[in-house]
Amino acid sequence: MPDARHAQPAKLSQIVAIQKAVSTAENRKVTDLYHQLQKPQLLTGIARTYTPKDDEGEQLPPESTKVQVKASDVLAESAKALTRLFDVTATKDWGNCEAKADVVVDGTVLLHQVPATYLLFLEKQLTDLHTVVKTIPLLDSSEDWHHDPATGAWKTAPVHTHRTRKVYRNM
Repeated sequence: MPDARHAQPAKLSQIVAIQKAVSTAENRKVTDLYHQLQKPQLLTGIARTYTPKDDEGEQLPPESTKVQVKASDVLAESAKALTRLFDVTATKDWGNCEAKADVVVDGTVLLHQVPATYLLFLEKQLTDLHTVVKTIPLLDSSEDWHHDPATGAWKTAPVHTHRTRKVYRNM
């Protein structure tokens, strides 16, 4: 296992890639730990022994319930989860203060030295645009289509069908 003092620092792109997943996972852990504390029966143990009042009294077996959750363990686990969340978020936020990059499409630089926060904004906008584009219906490939300049729409050859009219009769 490599020594943490000699480990390579994470690149901002790597942190951005994992930040959402880490945030979700660590927040889920803290929520689960919180829910454990909401169940007093998990935090309470008991050891009972019964002694009869006299020699002829009923002999009852001892009862015991072990403590299943310790508050100190919950706090330690919460601290571990939050430390990871804080580290990843801080690394991303501090990196965003200094990180800049060019936006290049097909070898052409569209934007120069764009801040990381704007790149993240662009990523979200492109994701939203991709969602919209995916919902656009496609032309049926079983039909022959041609563009009609008069309407600006794609058309197929007209289909001629016969239709009869409903005639209502009194019964």
